[in-house]
Parts: sequence; structure tokens; C-alpha cells
Amino acid sequence: MSFETISFISDFGLTDESVGVTKSVIWSICPTVRVVDITHGIDAHDVRAGGLAIARAAQYLLPGVVLGIVDPGVGTDRKAVCIEVGDGQSYLVGPDNGLFAPAVGMVGGATNAWVLDNKEFHLPGIGSTFEGRDVFAPVAAHLTRGVPPEAMGTQIDPALLLPGVLPVSQLNDEGEIEAQVLWIDRFGNVQLNVDPEDVRSWPAVRVAGDNLSRAAMPVHTYSAISTGSIGVLGDASGLLSLAVDRGSAAEELGLVEGDEVKLSRSDAAGKQVVVKLGPTRENPES
Repeated sequence: MSFETISFISDFGLTDESVGVTKSVIWSICPTVRVVDITHGIDAHDVRAGGLAIARAAQYLLPGVVLGIVDPGVGTDRKAVCIEVGDGQSYLVGPDNGLFAPAVGMVGGATNAWVLDNKEFHLPGIGSTFEGRDVFAPVAAHLTRGVPPEAMGTQIDPALLLPGVLPVSQLNDEGEIEAQVLWIDRFGNVQLNVDPEDVRSWPAVRVAGDNLSRAAMPVHTYSAISTGSIGVLGDASGLLSLAVDRGSAAEELGLVEGDEVKLSRSDAAGKQVVVKLGPTRENPES
């Protein structure tokens, strides 16, 4: 089966030649394939963020090949893999470091997997530090031309693939939802690993964390959040997010990705009351 599209995500950024060179390798093998740039703005080495981005995009990507390169273990004994989902509807090509695990879980699991150990389909690389160019890009391109994955690697049990490390929210004995900040987007909206249905019946939500206790009011749009208030709503990925209107909830609450918070039911109505328990978080790198 051949494909028309490669969806490409990386932590390469756009300040050097890495993205352009990787695309050129793809087009040198399959000149007609479309390359969709999901993003190249993943923070360097942040496998967790890359996995979340692929998972958020997964249901909207065209069938084909997903080329994912966030690979802090490049050149080590971590495996280079091709993962089949949907019985061949799409293939995910990249490092076996948990990058694809969230998306694979969302689409019902892997139906096959291969270690990309046939060097006939690799470029003769200079060293071992750019396998995105030398291994993953050429394999992705050959897949779009109809080369079967079994020709490019050794089949393995998908259960042997490295799992993801995304946290799951839990309900504690006090009736609080123990959650984690998964993602902060460029607008400062704070995405939590919580299903909006879990708080649907709550009149208001109390958000508590280190030096933080704040009420958040359920809303359906950002513009419905009143000045000085925090809103809580289901975001475009179907998860619960904290937001302020035309501002950054992350800055307002002093939250960063990976922070833990507790959500509890509040019966507060009308104007929110802000309670600060201490100074906002200092930059841990300062």
C-alpha cells in the first residue's frame, strides 16, 4: 500500500537546516509525497510534550505515515521502529522511547511493529547523531512508495514497545481529583489530565496546589470569563483546561507543565474569591 502524506513532528526548531534537510531526503526518494508539518517547536528532548502533541493531532491527521523525531537517545541502543496502527491504515516511524505511545493508545493500540534494522533502506550517515535524516526519513519515504515495512525491518511484538509516561488523574479519599498539568499552550491555557465530565455537575471548582488556592467557574467560551477570574472548560482536545480571557492562566496561577494540582467541588456562586497562600513559584533555575 502506498500513501500520499507524511505528517512530520520534531524538536528540531527552525533555526538551522535540520527540517529542510530531512524533507529533502524524503522528496529525493518520493518526490510527490505531501509533507504536513505538525510542529517543529517541541522543546529539545521533551519526549513527553512530543507524545502529547501527536496524540492531540492524531484524530485529524490524514492516513499515511507519521514521522516523529524527538530523540534524546539517538545513537544509543534504543530501537528505531515502525509501528502499524489500524491494520495498516497508518504507520508511525521514529524512536522507541514512548513518543508514539499516547497516540497509539488513542487509536486502539498497535497492530504490528518492526525494528528498522535493514540498512539497505538507510542513508550512509556521517556518524550516528542524525538518524532522523539517515534512518527515519528514508524509511518514511519508502513506506509512501509502497515498500512493505517487513522489507525494512525485523518484526517484533508491539507489547515490547516502550510505553508512555503520561499520568492518570485520580480521586482521593477527600473527594478531590489529583491532577497534573499536561500542557500549557502559547496563550497560557492550562490543560489538565482530567475529563470535563468529571466536574460537569460542580457549581465551581477549587484549584489547589503549592502556594495556590483559587476558585474557577465553569464556562463554555473564553470570552465568558469575567475580568480577574479563572474559567474552567473543555478544550479542543477534550480535556479540562484552566483559562483567563485574553491572558495567561499559567502566569496567573503560577503553574508550569508537570505541576500537580487538586480539584475539589466548590459551591461558590457569582464573584470568585481569590486566596493566595504565599508568593508565586520562583523560577527553579534562578
